[in-house]
Amino acid sequence: MDYLENIKEGVRSIKGNRLRTILTAAIIAIGITALVGILTAIDGIQNSVSGNLAGLGANNFDIEARGQDGRRGTSQGKKEKSYEPIGYKEALLFKSKYNYAGNVSIYTRITGSAELKYKSEKTTPTIRVYASDENYLIQKAYDIAEGRNFSPLEVQNNNKVVILGANVVGKLFNENVDPINKDISFFGSRFKVIGVLEEQGGMGGGGADQSIIIPIGLSTLFANRTLQYAITVSLPDAVMMDQGIAEATGVMRGVRGDGIGQENSFNIQKSESLAERLEEIAGYLRIGGFAIGAITLLGASIGLMNIMMVSVTERTREIGIRKAIGASPTKIRLQFLWEAIVICQIGGLAGIVLGIAIGNGISALISEGGFVVPWVWMIVGFTISASVGLISGYYPAFKASKLDPIESLRYE
Repeated sequence: MDYLENIKEGVRSIKGNRLRTILTAAIIAIGITALVGILTAIDGIQNSVSGNLAGLGANNFDIEARGQDGRRGTSQGKKEKSYEPIGYKEALLFKSKYNYAGNVSIYTRITGSAELKYKSEKTTPTIRVYASDENYLIQKAYDIAEGRNFSPLEVQNNNKVVILGANVVGKLFNENVDPINKDISFFGSRFKVIGVLEEQGGMGGGGADQSIIIPIGLSTLFANRTLQYAITVSLPDAVMMDQGIAEATGVMRGVRGDGIGQENSFNIQKSESLAERLEEIAGYLRIGGFAIGAITLLGASIGLMNIMMVSVTERTREIGIRKAIGASPTKIRLQFLWEAIVICQIGGLAGIVLGIAIGNGISALISEGGFVVPWVWMIVGFTISASVGLISGYYPAFKASKLDPIESLRYE
């Protein structure tokens, strides 16, 4: 009996016990569905998020003065040198000299305790005031709910205009009052409201919701404060990151006056941690998916082995007849092994189809990713289902191959 005949015999046996086959295949299918479904959903969500990471800063890098984060490290028992913050003129000079691809944004935090006034209304002194150029909102992926962003001309002329966070608007204006083109005041100066940021949410209503933004040039009005200017460079493609950083390093060393052989007086930090964190989380989720699928498949393999043992018992006389007419133990063993593998492959195929459908359905509900065909997980699903059939069917097949033909013919 060749391999093809063994498969045909396995299919005939399966047709003779359809209900038992369906139930066994269903157990396998559930395990494969759990495995493929979870992994497909993860891939779909990851693809969707990865496609939007550029807007969340994955293609950005930041330039800040070295040693300005409050942490002073030591090297060989000596404290690291502290460097002056990046000044406004240095930031502007860098922006004018950096000619590589992408956009450059300059920003600084002026204070975190401003009090804003509009007519008789005023806020608590907890408002954060930032100064930036027209590229800042784009790079930070902040959307404008009302009004507009700064124009390059407003930034160049240091116009007294302001963009408000969502919470600030709620504290200064009544619901029926449109904040656009209204004048508010803080630190003794009046500013015209030209935009309102879309609500960001978050714990305590902080972040951008509790902030206002003014043109970067107006930060020079607060000469009594030591401001730390930061620079963000946004590139059109992450592939250009290394070259962009190299160009920025050369320009910034010239701007800061770092001599040959001296270490950089600034730090350049890539923002790719978003993508790395996503990949790390996806990795943990994949491990969880494998664990869930493995537990389900373990139960399925035990059930399959039990059913195959029952099948061997029911077909004892058949095994005796096959042996009596010359079937070797190897042929008997292969017959039962192929039967188990065929059952598992039927369940595996059903599980893969259901897993792809369910996984893409979950992905579509959570994100805006397109339809994902997980070829890798399909191959893994078929391999696992075949392995389960092989492992679960081996002992029953081995037991069948060792039956004594005479005793088997006497079995009732």
